[in-house]
Amino acid sequence: MAKVIPNRVEMPRQKPEVRRHNFNEVAVGFDMELAQAEAERCLQCKKPRCIEGCPVMIDIPGFILKVQEGDMAGAVEVLKASNSLPAICGRVCPQETQCEELCVLGKKHEPVAIGRLERFVADWDLARGATIPELPPPTGKRVAVIGSGPAGLTCAADLAKMGHEVTIFESLHKAGGVLMYGIPEFRLPKAIVEAEVDYVRKLGVDIRLNSIIGRLFTVDELLGEQGYNAVFLGTGAGLPLFMGIPGENCNGVYSANEFLTRTNLMKAYLFPEYDTPIKIGRQVAVVGGGNVAMDSARCALRLGAGEATIVYRRSWEEMPARAEEVENAEAEGVIFKLLTNPVEIYGDEKGWVSGMRCIRMELGEPDESGRRRPVPIEGSEFDMDVDVVVMAIGTSPNPMVFTGTEGLGRTRWGTVAADEETGRTTKPQVWAGGDVLTGAATVISAMGAGKRAAADIDRFLRGEITVEDWA
Repeated sequence: MAKVIPNRVEMPRQKPEVRRHNFNEVAVGFDMELAQAEAERCLQCKKPRCIEGCPVMIDIPGFILKVQEGDMAGAVEVLKASNSLPAICGRVCPQETQCEELCVLGKKHEPVAIGRLERFVADWDLARGATIPELPPPTGKRVAVIGSGPAGLTCAADLAKMGHEVTIFESLHKAGGVLMYGIPEFRLPKAIVEAEVDYVRKLGVDIRLNSIIGRLFTVDELLGEQGYNAVFLGTGAGLPLFMGIPGENCNGVYSANEFLTRTNLMKAYLFPEYDTPIKIGRQVAVVGGGNVAMDSARCALRLGAGEATIVYRRSWEEMPARAEEVENAEAEGVIFKLLTNPVEIYGDEKGWVSGMRCIRMELGEPDESGRRRPVPIEGSEFDMDVDVVVMAIGTSPNPMVFTGTEGLGRTRWGTVAADEETGRTTKPQVWAGGDVLTGAATVISAMGAGKRAAADIDRFLRGEITVEDWA
């Protein structure tokens, strides 16, 4: 008799009418009963394809089986053998297009909620102080990791577990990179990020804040007089992109980077308790269709905007944001104006945003991204009544990392030129990973890059790779 597959367990969430007025986490999380009920749905495949979809290669059936058995300590051990930041991944990783997309159960039913189970196990561990593995004897080798975002933290944690001495240099006053400044509290509580960062510290990693490489030291100085044997660049992509349209320099036009940094890292939502003001008007337009755009629009509503509208030049099908984030935004009252593109921002006599001119679009043939190219419809211009505009159309790497670094190749997109499998750059003893290499992408892809680079750095430090291998 065929096994009866129960429906996927729903994640408890705050109600939309409540959560749009607070910054508390939207998803409440599983309890033990819900987690075990969901874990029981796993078929424990002999050839689990879900692992193939995981950039950090977690033994997914392994940790889920431990949850089924009620062995939470065992589940933590299996999970953290491959992933040093599971509480973060369980919240923001796009599992639906990675491990869950390959779940065999998903062929006829809903896939196992792998991400939600990952979050449950990680939170169980954090509530008990986080398990620190036994570390090997020190190797005497020193590695400098530049940037404490997901790539840098993962690379540093893996290298520390291999016995190497690791120092992270972080330019901001808080560690976590985009996890701290870019992702809102209601999706990723900062206490969770701080706990995961603390776990990396407990592995022996020295994290130096307010340390800008390119100003404090150059990469060449780190490898020279500072005595590091290897350098990993995990500096992300924090340089915002703009459209270059008239009026984009008006007061009240934000890059999504500034808007979210003020809101998240600098806690503008707690003003005046935190001394970071942020202007929120009656009608906020957010230009873009990715997760950053959804985060910006949802923050705007929570900060008191009367309306928040996503202005996106393609249709629903091409929207790059996670389906869950689009669904949450819709439920909270975000308005979607699709197949629409701004052509001008109007300003009043004092230079503040007073409106936005847009043009309607239609979809043509696919472009290099594989999505259908948006084409303007001649004569379809119209005006929108807005008083704040947030540009969420992408980012590129900060060029500071190239300062004083001889031999570090750069692509035409401003990213570091490197091998995506090993992370090796054109400069010997320097590796890179995450958004500085690929441009803006997901947290888990950055973590995968940090993990692959750590493995290659370890091979170099142990003498399996030499400087001649860069030639």
